[in-house]
Amino acid sequence: MATTRLPTYFISHGGGPWPWMKEEMGGVYDRLEAALAGMPADIGRTPRAVLMLSAHWEAPRFTVQTHPSPPMLYDYTNFPEFTYRIQYPAPGAPGVAARVREALAAAGIASDEDATRGFDHGMFAPMAVIYPNADVPVLQLSLKDGLAPGEHLALGRALAPLRDEDILIVGSGLSYHNLRAFGPAARAPSAAFDAWLESTLAIPDPGTRSATLAAWERAPAARLAHPREEHLLPLMVALGAAEGEAATRAYHERDFFGGITVSSYRFG
Repeated sequence: MATTRLPTYFISHGGGPWPWMKEEMGGVYDRLEAALAGMPADIGRTPRAVLMLSAHWEAPRFTVQTHPSPPMLYDYTNFPEFTYRIQYPAPGAPGVAARVREALAAAGIASDEDATRGFDHGMFAPMAVIYPNADVPVLQLSLKDGLAPGEHLALGRALAPLRDEDILIVGSGLSYHNLRAFGPAARAPSAAFDAWLESTLAIPDPGTRSATLAAWERAPAARLAHPREEHLLPLMVALGAAEGEAATRAYHERDFFGGITVSSYRFG
């Protein structure tokens, strides 16, 4: 059993299979790559497993992946043919999946399990940089249909005890996700939303911070930044699992893809 509690993270997972396309991307992902590659040193030890909540999995109930060796799920389109053959062969963690369901049941949260689902790019793209040897067990946990902020904050609270069991909780999304307004068109809305997010996560009172984040639709440029909020909801889980702890910006840039302001955060 670990003697110190692991932090939680909300990270950007980038677009599609970008770690396998760095030459084609021309350096767009260099700063994100550096931030993700620095996470193991930041954490200070190798966790027993990583519990990943990806923006790319929604289900009627919170659903945990139980496959012992999950296959690849190439959930992207219009990428080069070779990107549909890449592998990130991390082991699954069925035992941790059972512990996740136990923790959710203790909090009165219904859950399901899925024994066939594979790793989506919200998991394998960042993990290929964080743990490139694919030697750390990983399991995914879905978001819940409806994308209610309060339910995802409550999910994080229920998962908090796992941090003391050497399980790293990572929410994988993006602080700005409007594919219709990328590049220069994103400059103003992404900057406005990012500034609100930074100030919200700096609120010292945990209850006020969570309530303000849950009311994110009131933020400047909220629906311009997130026409649909699936890429923001993993943040709710990461915060809920570390509700009384400080947020530290772990990655930030103001000109991602030619104009987007984006940030990732560590809690604890």
